Formats: sequence, C-alpha cells, structure tokens
Amino acid sequence: MSREGVHPEALVHPSAVVEEGARVGAGTRVGAFAYVGPHVELAEGVELRPHAYVVGRTRLGEGAMVFPFAVVGEVPQDLKYAGEPTRLTIGPRTIIREHAQVHIGTEGGGGLTEIGADCLIMGGVHVAHDCRIGNRVILVNNAGLAGHVQVGDGAIVGGLAGVHQWVRIGQGAMVGGLAKVTRDVIPYGLVDGPGATLHGLNLVGLKRRGLSRDEIGAMRSAYDVLKDGEGSFADRAARLPSGESVLVDELRAFVSAASDRHFLTPRE
Repeated sequence: MSREGVHPEALVHPSAVVEEGARVGAGTRVGAFAYVGPHVELAEGVELRPHAYVVGRTRLGEGAMVFPFAVVGEVPQDLKYAGEPTRLTIGPRTIIREHAQVHIGTEGGGGLTEIGADCLIMGGVHVAHDCRIGNRVILVNNAGLAGHVQVGDGAIVGGLAGVHQWVRIGQGAMVGGLAKVTRDVIPYGLVDGPGATLHGLNLVGLKRRGLSRDEIGAMRSAYDVLKDGEGSFADRAARLPSGESVLVDELRAFVSAASDRHFLTPRE
C-alpha cells in the first residue's frame, strides 16, 4: 500500500489496499481487506468496513460509510460503455450497506452517477449508471434502480422494488416493496402493489416533514384535481393553482418538466 495521498490521521488496516493516487482524508478508517482504487477520493471521516470495495472516479463525502462486500464505483452494466472516465459522487453521511452496488456514469447519460447526503442504501440495493438521487433518500433491501433514474429528496423505495430506466420519482414519494415502477411518480405520491398503482399521497411523509395543516390540505386538494379533473394528466396539472403553496408549485413543475416516461395517475 502506498502512503502517498493518505492523510497521517487516517487509520488504514495493514491488510487493506489503497492504490497509489487515491486520496484518503483525515479521520478516515479503512478496514481489513478493504480495497480503494487509484482514482478514489475519501473525504474526512469516511469509514470503509472490512471487505468494502471502492473503485473508479469515485468521491465519498464527509462521514460516509461503506459496509462489507459493497461494490462502489465499478463500471456500468451497459454494453455501450467503452471505458470513458465517468464519475460517481456520494454525499456526506450517506450509508451504503452490505452487498449493495453503485456504478459510475456513462458518457451518454452525462457521465455522472450521484447520490446526495444522509441517504441509506440498504443491503443488496442496485443503483445503476447515471442515476441521480437526492438527499435523505432510503432505498430498502434489494431494491433496484435501472439507468438514468431520478429520485427526489426524502423519497423511499421499498424492498425488492424495481424502477425502470429513465423513471423519475418525486421528492417525498413512497414506493412500496415489490412494486414494478415503469412510470414517473409525482412528489409525495404513494405507490404500492406489483403493478405500481398510485394510491394517494404519502401523508405520513408530509406530516413528518413538519408541514402545516394548510400545506397538507393544499396538496390533498391538488391531488383531487389530478384525480377527478377533466383532460389529460398534464392538463389537470396545469390547472393547479400557482403561487399559493410551495409544494403544489413543485408538483406543477415536476409534471411539466421534460420526461421520457408517462406518469402513474390516480385513475390507474
């Protein structure tokens, strides 16, 4: 193991491998038999548990943790990938549990896979190339995100759920276990069942965010418009009131944004 690039206050187990060129910050702990590739950057206070594997042009933010046998920063499972120098960034305090896989991006997808701060990536989760995951997201055991998926702040994807490529999941949404999600999910949407049906709003998530009754009421009224209004889903969203509620404005913006997928709608 080369000590160049390893901060003197980092603790690296003698059996770990830190390749030349890697940067290891102060207070970082690299456990027994862990592997750190030559283009990896570990910020201050990162912890790699024994047998953690971090490679590629990968940066882990302050206080992030990687548990045994997780694979972080490997090349994507995309036949079009030709070795281009794409990247993976993981935000501060995010936790990646056992046997999870997180891949770098591809040139065609913007060259970056990104996970925000304070996320929990549970055991066996798969995060494919070019995914963009916000802050405080929870991906439950064995959930799978295909390439280019976007997940908004505070969303939860349940165990064994599968999310199709290019799908967007709005902030605060709750996707139940075993769901097969092939369409976009509105912010604070509540999705369940193998067919991924939109059942309503994630009211628990709204309350946990500490929102006022008026804000929650505005979102419930907006959902009723989406459910019972006339015209297409986009037409109904365009008729939502503007400027009266931050969350409703965010909902309008989410629906009007460009997307490669249709939406899960309340009528399905």
